[in-house]
Amino acid sequence: MRWLAGLLALLLVGLQWRLWSDEGGLLEIWRLEAAVAEQRTANEELAERNRALRAEVEDLKRGLDAIEERARSELGMIGEDETFFLLVDDE
Repeated sequence: MRWLAGLLALLLVGLQWRLWSDEGGLLEIWRLEAAVAEQRTANEELAERNRALRAEVEDLKRGLDAIEERARSELGMIGEDETFFLLVDDE
């Protein structure tokens, strides 16, 4: 009877080993779940970036104020009735 209990214990350990270590086992499932969570986070960040870009495109399509602001900040342009002053630090 002892040998039967030992055989059953050995069989149980063998089955547990396959459950934890084989392909499709619990360790791989946990690794894949972590990868999915990481990808979801990256997707949320990219979706937020896309929303901001979409809003900026809509703003540029609809209003001249956004275009004027961009021309001023990125291209250094000034309006026709404006005077440009450049202040230089004495160093």
